Amino acid sequence: MAAGAATFALRPRSELIKPAPVAATDYFSASQLERIHAYRDPQRWLGIGGLALSTGTLALIAVRPPRRVRRALERGAARPILAAAATGGALSLVLVVVGLPLGAVAEQRARDVGLSTQDWGGWIGDAAKSAGIGAVLAALGGALLMALIRRFPRSWWALGAVAVVVISAVFVSYSPVLIDPLFNKFTALENSPLRAEILALAHKDRIDVGEVYKVDASRRTTGANAYVNGIGHTKRVVLYDNLLNDFSPDEVRSVVAHELGHVKHRDVPRGLIWLAIVAPAGMLVIQRLTERLAPGEGGDGPGRRRSASARGTRPGPAVIPAAALSIAVVSFVLNIPGNALSRQVERSADGHSLDLDQNPAAFISVERKLALQNLGDPDPPDALQLVFGTHPKTVDRIGYALSWAREH
Repeated sequence: MAAGAATFALRPRSELIKPAPVAATDYFSASQLERIHAYRDPQRWLGIGGLALSTGTLALIAVRPPRRVRRALERGAARPILAAAATGGALSLVLVVVGLPLGAVAEQRARDVGLSTQDWGGWIGDAAKSAGIGAVLAALGGALLMALIRRFPRSWWALGAVAVVVISAVFVSYSPVLIDPLFNKFTALENSPLRAEILALAHKDRIDVGEVYKVDASRRTTGANAYVNGIGHTKRVVLYDNLLNDFSPDEVRSVVAHELGHVKHRDVPRGLIWLAIVAPAGMLVIQRLTERLAPGEGGDGPGRRRSASARGTRPGPAVIPAAALSIAVVSFVLNIPGNALSRQVERSADGHSLDLDQNPAAFISVERKLALQNLGDPDPPDALQLVFGTHPKTVDRIGYALSWAREH
């Protein structure tokens, strides 16, 4: 209910265009669609399989932990906060290891179709860096969670909600300058006619674009993309070098106009406000699930005896796997209304791009080329779009441009 209310309250109300009806076969040949589906359909199953595998692993550790895991958690009761940090970091690494085989299959399939340009050494290096960062963050999260649970056994969800929002704001603000450069090289877009056009477009839009960066995405992929991230002095528009190299100036201008829409509509702060509305209810559910799943007295497991926090006593690190599983389940559920808001935000940015750039032909060309270059399904199944879709369907986005052209 909180997520639905937040999504409704924060939905964009301007520059929303009703799409004209478009079929994928209107803009993509049968051979192009066949190639896209031959790649994308198995990739979806690999992604769903990875999600099920990681959730199942968490559930096993939380509900029926192996004897060695149970003993290690019991030994950590003497130093609960340190043990909780170790448990959080270890869980993060276990999930990475569990997901590696399916991730490697997905990577090989991306290479087979020419989408990935990275060798195995680079792929493993990126995986190791991601695993290290994830383990550190999970360890800090485990320690913080343990401290809150022990100090406020009945109301830790409230302070946990505050912590989630504050940490997310810090992460959004500083990940562009602290974490992103660990994986890619970002360079300010050099003085050129294109940069002058981008700045002129931002001036026409009456917004401070921050800085425009080029990222060396070609070292990993042949796909193209662009995005906006950061807040305040870290706000930036980032363009893939593939986009700059493979797309025409008119097409790049259309993409930039879309990204300027995100800046104009303040969509990054909008996401943090959504989280601030949803976090209290979400953390309350997480606490309730954790209490149901966490082992009771004597390690009898969930459902047999009340957890330590439910009894008002101080629990030990054995509660961390149950909390991690609860966080995973609640986050997955909350992503569905969150993605619904994201699709509306992207739809509004598309409308802004068309209003600002006034070039529907370039907009349609961009959407078509992005689908072909990234091997993205232009018309994915509605059920998958509802759960996982963060952007409108390509056929709908083309429909926006057709509707805009007819009205103008």
